[in-house]
Amino acid sequence: MIAVLRLGHRRNRDKRITTHCALVARAFGADKIIFSGEQDDAVLQSVSSLSKKWGGKFKASYESNWRKTIKAFKEKGVVVHLTMYGQPFNEVVSKIKNKNALIVIGAEKVPREVYDLADYNVAIGNQPHSEVAALAVFLYELLGRTPLQKEFRGWQKKIVPLPRGKKVINKFLRVIGA
Repeated sequence: MIAVLRLGHRRNRDKRITTHCALVARAFGADKIIFSGEQDDAVLQSVSSLSKKWGGKFKASYESNWRKTIKAFKEKGVVVHLTMYGQPFNEVVSKIKNKNALIVIGAEKVPREVYDLADYNVAIGNQPHSEVAALAVFLYELLGRTPLQKEFRGWQKKIVPLPRGKKVINKFLRVIGA
């Protein structure tokens, strides 16, 4: 079980980035994303709709109490906080492969308590960067290439890779593009 906890979502500011965090989590093999901060039913609905159209069992939920989420997860796995202030990710990934992991990513300034609660504070790099990029690199290293190449069960739409052009299969209609 790989879950992502998105800390500090701000409804009017973070819709696109939070949605992109969910897109990356899903595509790179996480099982679910949990949003905290301001409740945003529109983002939850968007992620739910995406999973329905493109397949898979990826789930999104909201939890107002991120501390409770982290503490509960520590009982069944490891908590990895992605931060540019942490230890290099290549020193940590091998220690947590094949374990349940909660990957914590921030939106606004991450509370000091998160650093203390995390089993690992991990840096993809020690320069400012996006949480979306950090999540993608970390999941790719943790889970490998396989999630990116799998076909999601229950899809209604899927993309057919082509050297040029676009081809999308809509299970209920027809091929779109080419």
